[in-house]
Amino acid sequence: MPRILLLLPTGTYRAADFLAAAARLGVDVVVGSEHRQALAGFMGDRAVVVPLDAGAAAVEAIVSLHRRTPLDAVLAVDDQGVAVAAASAARLGLRHNPPEAVAITKDKARMRDCLATASVPQPAYRIVARDADVASAATEVGYPCVVKPISRSASQGVIRVDDATQADAAGVRIRAILGDSPEPLLVESFVSGAEVAVEGLLLGGQLRVLAVFDKPDPMDGPFFEETIYVTPSRQPPSILAAIEATAARAAAALGLVEGPVHIELRLSATGIVTILELAARSIGGLCARTLRFGAGISLEEIIIRHALAMELDGLAREPNASGVMMLPIRSAGMLEGVSGQERALAIEGVVGIEIAIASGRPVSPLPEGDRYLGFIFARGPTAKMVEDALRRAEAALDVRLR
Repeated sequence: MPRILLLLPTGTYRAADFLAAAARLGVDVVVGSEHRQALAGFMGDRAVVVPLDAGAAAVEAIVSLHRRTPLDAVLAVDDQGVAVAAASAARLGLRHNPPEAVAITKDKARMRDCLATASVPQPAYRIVARDADVASAATEVGYPCVVKPISRSASQGVIRVDDATQADAAGVRIRAILGDSPEPLLVESFVSGAEVAVEGLLLGGQLRVLAVFDKPDPMDGPFFEETIYVTPSRQPPSILAAIEATAARAAAALGLVEGPVHIELRLSATGIVTILELAARSIGGLCARTLRFGAGISLEEIIIRHALAMELDGLAREPNASGVMMLPIRSAGMLEGVSGQERALAIEGVVGIEIAIASGRPVSPLPEGDRYLGFIFARGPTAKMVEDALRRAEAALDVRLR
């Protein structure tokens, strides 16, 4: 039986889905996480404490485990573990991305530099040291522009600014989010147009596109909370071909060769495709539940199959449309509860609702927040029907804060 180490950060949404996928495949699972309490239910060498923020120590913990009970793959389910997974798999001779390439995806400034060297279309940008003037860099790039930290994900700390006063204020706000971190900020031109996301799998450096998602809500700022993802995309074939080609160029420019990638792009009114972000992991949150392949195979199963060099043929996405709405947090407070779920589930096409934050817990919107309230899932004959079902379901919910 193949044996895989799943790196599951304590804050991940995705533990249950990856564990269920491994069980369906008959794969022996070892769980790695930062804290012992997160490993409850896994005994002996089926659980290992892995300090994901301490690279060398984390790799040594995995190498030590492998010496006792050999592993066939090391797989990170979220951003937090991708660097450790790549470095560990490289040490053990398992299927992996080059650690340096993964490190670039974790640093938006280095990513921009690599994409620029390869002439991959992307926003104009400036890198702003901690003590440097954000407004000066923004003026060089031109307004409107976007100010962001180089290390955060899920749109945390990403702010659109339209003038120097807003640029200065954004710099102060983002650096407050970062605390004592000395990391620079990134200022880049705002690219208008529709936004899409590519879910792909790299095999020997070749990108296999699994799905292209439309994001039908405008992503114009000042903050960039993601809401609706729907697939298949309604873009014309020529634009889809350009999206796939640009995504492949970006992955190659960063040196990625194996495993899942999630790539976000903008489409200008004239058809120019621009790379915004690229991550060496699959789609975040619970959004992977929108995807089914072949005879009901999940995205997590595909990722585990790839890591273990198992068969991947015959895995076309299901013919029906599907989508997810990531429920945004509109204002800060203490969550009392979310009612109306039965009404939402009764809407045609809605197939599930997951509230991800427990009642009694504090919630915070972007740009400071880093979590979604929950997820609504829908399926249907067309992308428009799915989008409409998601919007109606959100309207049926009543979120109560105090």
